[in-house]
Formats: sequence, C-alpha cells, structure tokens
Amino acid sequence: MSELLEALVLGIVQGLTEFLPVSSSGHLEIAKVLLNDDSLASQSLFTTVLLHFATALSTMVVFRKKIAELILGIFKKEGKAEKKMVLLIIVSMIPAVIVGLFFEDLIESIFTRNLVLVGVMLLITAAFLYIADKSHAENKELTLMSAFGVGLAQAFAILPGVSRSGATISSSLLFGLRREDAATFSFLMVLPLIFGKIAKDLLDGSFFENMPSIAYSLVGFGAAFVAGILACTWMISLVKKAGLKYFAIYCLVVGIALLISQNL
Repeated sequence: MSELLEALVLGIVQGLTEFLPVSSSGHLEIAKVLLNDDSLASQSLFTTVLLHFATALSTMVVFRKKIAELILGIFKKEGKAEKKMVLLIIVSMIPAVIVGLFFEDLIESIFTRNLVLVGVMLLITAAFLYIADKSHAENKELTLMSAFGVGLAQAFAILPGVSRSGATISSSLLFGLRREDAATFSFLMVLPLIFGKIAKDLLDGSFFENMPSIAYSLVGFGAAFVAGILACTWMISLVKKAGLKYFAIYCLVVGIALLISQNL
C-alpha cells in the first residue's frame, strides 16, 4: 500500500473512532499492523499525536459555540459558571501533564504496534464501560476532586487500547454526572492537552524531526479532520444516548480477537 493511501486510511480510522469509546489510539495501532507500517516508535507516536490534533480541531468546530462561551465568560463579571468550567478543565489536565512530562520516553516506546497490549487494554476498557453503564445519573456537578479523578482516567488512557472518551465519560458517570454533561466535559478537557503537546514539540524541534513526510502528514491530517467533523456531528449524540454496554461488547470482542491472533 502506498504511503499516501496509508495516511488516508489512518486518518479516517482516527476520525471515525475518536468520538466513540472504543480507543482511537488502539485502532490506529491495529491499522498500522494491518498496513505493515514499519515506522519508528517516535514516528508512530508523531502520527498518533498529529491525527489527534486533527480531531481536536474537529471538536473545536463542532463545539465552537461552547468554547466561545467559555473564553468570553472568563472576562465577564457574571461568568461564574464558565470560570468554574475552565478551572475544572485545568485541574483535569494535571495527571496527563505529569505523565507526559516525566514519562515521554516510556510513552513513545509503547507505540510499537504491540497488539497484546492493545488487546488487554481493550478488555479493561470493556470492563470500564460495562460498570459505568450500570451507574445511574445523579445530576451532580463536577468538583475539583472529581475533575482530578476524571483526569487520572484520561492519563491512564494514554495507553493504546484504553479509550480516552470511554475512560473519561465512564468515570464522569461514576461521579454522578448526566451522560450529556459527561460527554461534553470529556471532549473539551482533551483540547488543551493536544494543543499543548503540539506546541511543546514545535518549540523543541521534535515535531518536524519525527515527521514521516509532509505529504503523508497532510493527507493523514486532512482525512482525520474531515472524518472527525462528519463523525462528531452524529456520533456524539450516539455516545450520549446509546448504552455503553454495546461499546463494551465491541471492545471485548476485538480485545479477545487480538489476543487470539497473538496466540494467547
């Protein structure tokens, strides 16, 4: 398969799986194996980060009104709710920022098409989703402690195979949030982390150093961005309304299939 077609496939996979609790990073690792992607770990991680950046922009397009409200609310005297939401997002970022700063080399080594790891993590994701599906919304509001707890779930989801949206939405539900509020917070809280990672790589020069090629990056980015916008408009409502147990079953089946394929 040509390099550009591979980038197109990976971009579409990222765009379609980012907004469902099935682990987009895990599916990217599976796709890389099926496509015989033999890129270095640093390049593999770069591709993952770049495609997540594309879907982060997709999220901004879909949630542009909410994001504008938050930004404007910071500067308004009566914007108490917006200021609180921004503070909660900042608190939720702390665990992932710590992991990213102090364990970057370890994280990079994980993105090496390890299907055993992806399979095990998908089984954990399935369990997480099943437990959360049994919880009942209590219409509680996020506190600083619960936001930090959701942030811990997000940090754990750095592992390929652990769904970031699944982990954060599930943990939010277990803290008593309504499903709609849990989904909104989940998709907003990751934006600063993605942009922060890109900014860091740009400043230290590693962004372009690990880039496979400009054409590859542009095709993958464009495919993920377009697929992300299309997917986000209808898949977010699916995440809010559909039972998480169906996604749990999907992750369970794929996880078991991966482990069987690796003779485990």
